[in-house]
Amino acid sequence: MDISTTTDVPPSAPRPDAGERRTARGVTRPGDRIFLALSRGSGILLLVIMAAIAVFLTYRACLAISADDGNFLTTFEWNTNTDPPVFGIAVLAFGTVVSSVVAMALALPIAVAIALFLTHYAPRRLSGPIAYVIDLLAAVPSIVYGLWGALILVPHMQGLYGWLDQFLGWTGIFAWNGGAPRAMLTVGILLAIMILPIITNVSREVFRQVPRMHEEAALALGATRWEVVRMAVLPFGRSGVISAAMLGLGRALGETMAVATVLSPSYDIQASLLDPGGGTFAQNIASKFGEASVQGRDALIASGLVLFVITLLVNGAARAIIARRKEYSGANA
Repeated sequence: MDISTTTDVPPSAPRPDAGERRTARGVTRPGDRIFLALSRGSGILLLVIMAAIAVFLTYRACLAISADDGNFLTTFEWNTNTDPPVFGIAVLAFGTVVSSVVAMALALPIAVAIALFLTHYAPRRLSGPIAYVIDLLAAVPSIVYGLWGALILVPHMQGLYGWLDQFLGWTGIFAWNGGAPRAMLTVGILLAIMILPIITNVSREVFRQVPRMHEEAALALGATRWEVVRMAVLPFGRSGVISAAMLGLGRALGETMAVATVLSPSYDIQASLLDPGGGTFAQNIASKFGEASVQGRDALIASGLVLFVITLLVNGAARAIIARRKEYSGANA
C-alpha cells in the first residue's frame, strides 16, 4: 500500500517583480517621486526666498549706510531728509531690546505657571475652557491689542507708575516725572499680554509629553505634587519652555502696530522705564515708511536688516537649545 503524506505544504509567496524590489531599496513609484520632488522643491524654494530677502535688504542697506553722515550703530538721531542724511539705530536697538526683555520677564513665569496649572492641577472641566480662551487670545490681531492698550491700559497705568516711583524711584529705573504713561514699561506690559498665549500653549504641550511613568515613580517614592513638578516635569520640559520663550521673544521683537499705538517715541534713551521716549525697529519703520523718500526708505530697510539678523539669531538659538535635549519629541523636527 502506498502511504502518502497528508501534511499540507503552504504555498510559497510569489516572488516580487523587479519593480517591487526596487521600491524596497529606493523611491520608484510615481507617487513617491512626486512627493520627493515637491518636498525637496519646497525646501529649496524656502532657502531661495530667505536668500533673496537677505540680498535685497543688504543691497538697499549698503546704499543707505554709504550715504549716512553719522555712525549707523551709535547715532542718536534719525533725519533722512537732510543733505547728507544723518541716522542711526542706537535708540531703536535699545528700545527693542528693553521692551522685549520687560515683556519676557513678565510673561514667561506667568505662562509657565498657567501651563503647569492646566496640565497638573486644574480639573479637566476647568482646564478645557481656560485653554480655549488662551487659544483665542493668540488669534487676536495686534492692532486690537494696540487699541485696547491706548484706550484702556494707558489711562490706568498712572496708579502703577506712581506706586513704582514712590517705592522704587530711588533706583532711577522706576523714576517718574508725572508725564503720560506712554513709556517702555507700558509697551513691555502690552507685549507680555500678547506673547503670553504663545508661550503658554507651547509649554502646555511640552508638559503633556512628560512620560507618565516618571510622575508615577516620583509619587511612589512619596513626593508631593510640587516635588513631582520640580523633579520630573520641569527638567523634562526645560528645553521646550526655552524654545517657547524664544518664539514669544521673536514676536515681541517684531511687533509693530501695538507698539506704535501705545508708545510716545523720541530719539533719545531714557534711563527710566517710566519716562516717555525711545522707539523700536518695527515701530519706526511703520510710522515713517509711508512719508519717507527713497533715501529714507533705504535707511528704514537698513534698520529692518538689523531686525532681520536679530530674529535669525533668536530662531537659531532656539533650534540649538532644542537640539540638546533628545527627550523632547520635537528636537529633530
